[in-house]
Amino acid sequence: MKFSFKLLLWTIVILAAALGFSGFYFVNYVFETSLAREIGQASDESSILSFAFETAALNVPTKYGILPDNRVEEIASNLEAGGRSASRFIRISDENRDVLYASDGFGADGELLHKMAEDTKNYRIVEWDGRYYVHTGAMVNTLNRILYMETMRDVSEVFNERAMGFSLYRRVTLIMLLVGTVVMHLISSWLTKPIRLLTKATKRMAEGDYSYRAVQVSQDELGQLTQDFNVMANALEENIDKMEEEIQAREDFVAAFAHELKTPLTAIIGYADMLRSHKLDEEKSFMSANYIYTEGKRLETMSFRLLDIIVTKRGEAEFQKIPAGAVFEYLKGMFGKDTDRKLDYRYEDGEIWAEGNLIKTVLVNLIDNACKASESGSRIEVTGSRTEHGYCFMVQDHGVGIPKEEQHKITQAFYMVDKSRARSKNGAGLGLALCAEILKLHGSTLEIESEPGAGSRISFVLPDREKEKYEE
Repeated sequence: MKFSFKLLLWTIVILAAALGFSGFYFVNYVFETSLAREIGQASDESSILSFAFETAALNVPTKYGILPDNRVEEIASNLEAGGRSASRFIRISDENRDVLYASDGFGADGELLHKMAEDTKNYRIVEWDGRYYVHTGAMVNTLNRILYMETMRDVSEVFNERAMGFSLYRRVTLIMLLVGTVVMHLISSWLTKPIRLLTKATKRMAEGDYSYRAVQVSQDELGQLTQDFNVMANALEENIDKMEEEIQAREDFVAAFAHELKTPLTAIIGYADMLRSHKLDEEKSFMSANYIYTEGKRLETMSFRLLDIIVTKRGEAEFQKIPAGAVFEYLKGMFGKDTDRKLDYRYEDGEIWAEGNLIKTVLVNLIDNACKASESGSRIEVTGSRTEHGYCFMVQDHGVGIPKEEQHKITQAFYMVDKSRARSKNGAGLGLALCAEILKLHGSTLEIESEPGAGSRISFVLPDREKEKYEE
């Protein structure tokens, strides 16, 4: 069942209960008030008749000072005739509660008669022949006789008015419920409109339309819910876009990895098959073995760098305080035998917080890429300087350079600006990807400045850190 229907149903139930209770209370209150008034009038009338009976009895001449039964009947008849009304009846009984006189139509039983006592007045409501009466009783003491006078006053009109009141209120209640149903249906539809819009938005998003947003139609709690839903949808869309980009990057990675494996493996298999199936002279055998060795080393380098990238993404560095000069001394020893290019080292003394081996790997890869991008005899500058925020390393060459539109892609695995040039020098497009992951672990990034034909300048800053941060 829809929420709007639940809201409508419960509203109708509560409205019906409220109208029913209030109607019963109101009609019953009017009825009880009217009935109490009639009972009061009947009681007053009974008192007046008792007084009139006693007065009339005193005026009747008696031989022995005792009121005879025939005089009682005569007085009662005169009282009834004097105030004759179809809504009032009289009955008089003697000391033994035997009836001496009763009006035509007096239909009450003797229950009240047997309850009457001296100086007491009793009453009750009785139903007789489809009508309602106030049955009163009082004791009359006159001329040495104790008599019991009963009256019946017709109060059927009060009960009829109550029945009419309930009937009218039922009709009014029914009309109110019908009108209330229509009004509450409109109100519930208006109140639940934000929920319907949210439902529509969730269905659209479930169908794959992540750009769809719910329309905010109110400023209340449901409006805030709609706003929060749209914020969540924005975050979800961003996460899905990132996931799609990651999936696409993985697919590209797998495709590039398969392609990079295919080239060296094809060469290795081809030259190995040539050595196996043909008898070659010494020069051709050496050339074939050299190709196999070269491509095998390329596969080895690629596998090691892939492993380094995976380990770097999942691992945590152990930061230590390292002299910057020690890093440059290591680089001089590593590239000291490179006579084809001129390596110029310039650095300021200082200390860095880093994982030494990882930072050395970054610099070795940057210098190696600079060497591959430079012609023989060109100069490569490796500098280190202290800045306001940390220690800056920079590697600058004067080689082929990198186009502007390619610079944001070079840290992707297997991406190579010039694939033929990179493969000829055993490159696989993994060096800068490894550097980016290592620097990310150190809270730094590669800064690339390059122009085609003018060379490249790649730098990064290792931020100053407190040792305690890495020991916690």
